[in-house]
Amino acid sequence: MLETRGLTIRFGGHVAVDHVSCAFAPGTLTAIVGPNGAGKTTYFNLISGQLPASEGQVLLDDMDISGLSAPQRTRRGLGRAFQLTQLFPGLSVQENVRLAVQARHGGGMNLWQVWRDRRDWLEETRELLTTVRLFDRRDALAASLSHGDQRKLEVALLMALDPRVYMFDEPTAGMSLDEAPVVLDLIRALKARRDRVILLVEHKMDVVRELADRIVVLHQGALVADGEPAAVIASDVVQQAYLGTAATQEAA
Repeated sequence: MLETRGLTIRFGGHVAVDHVSCAFAPGTLTAIVGPNGAGKTTYFNLISGQLPASEGQVLLDDMDISGLSAPQRTRRGLGRAFQLTQLFPGLSVQENVRLAVQARHGGGMNLWQVWRDRRDWLEETRELLTTVRLFDRRDALAASLSHGDQRKLEVALLMALDPRVYMFDEPTAGMSLDEAPVVLDLIRALKARRDRVILLVEHKMDVVRELADRIVVLHQGALVADGEPAAVIASDVVQQAYLGTAATQEAA
């Protein structure tokens, strides 16, 4: 469904992503790992359209979408959750999700559209808020939520758009031990559907080991390993050079 061919970006003389070619199939959760500065988030930005590539292509269903903007790629089915939450802070939790539901159904982004005849959209909004355990906080402003609840709300927005490709960039970063399992359970449920591409940038190797069907390792912008989790984690070169001492100890 999703493929990158020779995807590259340069910032001056620095090559941040270096000719990365990779294909991702529906029903598979791929973890993209590597040390800080390896190019993981930049690779995500190239796929989702936040950055223009210096070279290479992004293909969705064999169609080249490299020239499309980030919103155009979203409409084609690419969904992205960021390291830093991307919400409407001055709107309520419910209004945030309502807008995403409305946008997916072709209702635009007009918050004041009359919803009396759209009980199905309202019910979908309620179901999503219940799924991410935010229904009790539906009237709170998004800006007033804890960091963990903001991450859950962002996942709800992503689910409301119902993309064919889910991209999660460190979804549990900054979350407490009590909050993180909710987001991980949501990702598990999406994976269980077996009809979506799921990409996950994550530093926590216990999470990667549990969720991933496949691990792709980047180092200095280049793809250096790609395969089943057990084989990649056991690789000496990956343990020593790319995942760090802590991951080596965990894998032992």
